[in-house]
Amino acid sequence: MKILALSDAECPALWDYYVPGRLKEYDLILSCGDLNAQYLSFLVTMARCPVLYVHGNHDSGYSQHPPEGCDCIDGHIVTYNGLRILGLGGCRKYHPGPHQYTDQQMRDRINALRWKLRRLGGVDIVVTHAAPEGLGDSDDPAHWGFPALRELLDTYHPAYLVHGHVHMSYGHQVARELTYNGTQVINAYERHVITLADRDCKLQQRGQIIYKTRFRSTWGGD
Repeated sequence: MKILALSDAECPALWDYYVPGRLKEYDLILSCGDLNAQYLSFLVTMARCPVLYVHGNHDSGYSQHPPEGCDCIDGHIVTYNGLRILGLGGCRKYHPGPHQYTDQQMRDRINALRWKLRRLGGVDIVVTHAAPEGLGDSDDPAHWGFPALRELLDTYHPAYLVHGHVHMSYGHQVARELTYNGTQVINAYERHVITLADRDCKLQQRGQIIYKTRFRSTWGGD
């Protein structure tokens, strides 16, 4: 299974200079926020797979013009092809505005999902905008990570956490991938490809057995 993760900067090769068929190899597209809604609508039109997204702190326009044809998973858990995917958008609150949270507010959002997490037996992929504290975040208040997200990793040990918010262009010291207690933490700035390889076979097989369900049939309000 091949997943295309995106965040913060539209990729010219996937929009301005798009070549038909360029998205055909992907089984799923994940947006970690701060992307043009028209860009995501274009991708879901050209791809043969769903586009799932969370909000970045600059996505206030989505309330009026959301990405058409895409599915918002912000504050939800969905399953797709056996993968349990949790979405938690937004960043640390640093000034008034939408999609910004204190760490306690983020912890409350996670707590609201604990019953479903228990019922599903955990989560495989966490899609966020901000990074967990100390795992790909930055020193300035606008880009501090959430301790609550780090606690989420400590509790549920997902295979992946994919985030954005910290641009790779900020400096050479920004890591694309980190490993934390068995979780691969990935900065999806512009685009990054995740291939579920041999180490993920058990994850996929478990999912295919337990969650034989199509994506949209798993959509719920919790």
